[in-house]
Amino acid sequence: MRWLASAVGLALLAALAGAGPAPAAENPYQRGPAAVAENPYQRGPDPTRDSVAASRGTFATASVKVPDGNGFTKGVIYYPTDTRQGTFGAIAFVPGYNGSWAALEWTGPWLASFGFVVIGFEAINPGDRDTARGTQLLAALDYLTQRSPVRDRIDPNRTAVIGHSMGGGGALSAASRRPSLKTAIGLAPAIFSTDMRTTQVPAMLMAGQNDGTVTPSYVKNFYHQIPGSTEKSYLELTGAGHGFPSWTPNSVMMRKVIPWFKIFIDNDVRYSQFLCPLMDWTGISADQSTCPLLPGGPTPTPTRYEAENSPAVCTGTIDSNHTGYAGTGFCNGDSAVGAHAQFTVDAATAGTAALRLRFANGTTTARPASLIVNGSTVHTPSFEGTGAWNTWVTRTLTVTLNAGSNTIRFHPTTSAGLPNIDHLEVSTT
Repeated sequence: MRWLASAVGLALLAALAGAGPAPAAENPYQRGPAAVAENPYQRGPDPTRDSVAASRGTFATASVKVPDGNGFTKGVIYYPTDTRQGTFGAIAFVPGYNGSWAALEWTGPWLASFGFVVIGFEAINPGDRDTARGTQLLAALDYLTQRSPVRDRIDPNRTAVIGHSMGGGGALSAASRRPSLKTAIGLAPAIFSTDMRTTQVPAMLMAGQNDGTVTPSYVKNFYHQIPGSTEKSYLELTGAGHGFPSWTPNSVMMRKVIPWFKIFIDNDVRYSQFLCPLMDWTGISADQSTCPLLPGGPTPTPTRYEAENSPAVCTGTIDSNHTGYAGTGFCNGDSAVGAHAQFTVDAATAGTAALRLRFANGTTTARPASLIVNGSTVHTPSFEGTGAWNTWVTRTLTVTLNAGSNTIRFHPTTSAGLPNIDHLEVSTT
C-alpha cells in the first residue's frame, strides 16, 4: 500500500496555526515515594463518564522547555507535580507534515493532568516523512526517560507514542521498531513505510469522517492489516476534517485517547468500560476494536465457527470460487433482505464477548445488517466494500452472551444481502 500512502503525502495540510508552547515552570523534579496500590501503575481516583470527558484530570501540572539538539526540536515537557504516587508513564507526541507543536500544545497539560509525563515537539525538518518522525519520537522518549529534568518521575518501561498525520505514521513506524512500547496512536495517520501486518504494539487509529487528505477508508485499510492477535482500535470522528487534533479543545478525541493510554500504559482496566463497548458515541460515526481490550497480555485465543459447517446456517450457498478463505468454503448469501447467516456459539459463563466476523465485499457499496443475539438486535453494522471478493477483512463487535448456547444472526437489511462470510471468531472475558 506504499503507493497509496505516497499519494496521500502530496495532499497533507500546510503548517497548523496556534499559540506558542507554554513557558517553563519552576518545580522540583525529584519524585517522592511510591504509593502502594493493588495495581502499582494505577493513578488517580475511579473514573466516571464525566471525569474522562473533562478537560483536566486530578493532577496539577507544570511544564519545562527542552533545548534543541536532542534528536528533535522545540520540545516542551508537561508533567504532574504530585510526588507522592510514584513514577508515571511517558508519552511522546509529534505533529504532522509542516505542522507546529503550537497547534497541539493544548493536549500536553490535558494528558499530564491524567497522570502522564508528556513531551511534545516539532520535527527537525517540517517536511520530514513518517520514518524520520518515528526516529525523532524514539529520540524524544530516550531523552525524556534518560536525560530530562523529570526523568526520576518516569517509569522507563511504560512509554508510548502518538502523532498526527505524518506524525501519526511516525508513531506507527516507531512502534514497529520498538515493540517494547506499550501503545501507539495515529491521528489521521499518513503511513508510508510501516508494514502494519507485523504490528505487535497495541494501536489506535483515528480518522476524520470528512477528511479528504487521509481518508477514513485509507485509515481503515491499515487497521485491518494489523494482526488480530494485536489489540487495536479504529475510531471515526463525526464531521471531522484532517485537522481535527488541532481543534481546541477536542474533547471527543481526548475522551477516547485517555482511556486507551490508561489501559495500555497504566494497565488500568477501570478505563475499559469507556471503550469496550464504546460508552459515549457523541461525535463518533464509526468504532471497531478487538474488545475485550486486555493490557499486559495477548488477546485470548478465540473460538472459530466456520460459516460452512453445521450448526451454522447460510441462507444461500456454500462456495469456494474466491481465494483467501479459511476452512473449506464461505457463505455466499442470497441477495435479499433477511437472507441471513447464523452461528450457534457456546459460552462457559455469561458476560461480554468479542465477535470477529471475517467477510469480503467485492462491490463499492456497503451492505448493512442487523446483528441479532438470542433474538434481540444489539448492533446494526454496515459491511463496507473490501476492494475485491478475495480481499477478506475482519469486523469486531462486542456483545453480551448467556452461559451456554447462544444464537448469533447477521440479518441483511437491503436487497443486496450480506457480504460473503468466511467465519466468526468469539472471545470471552
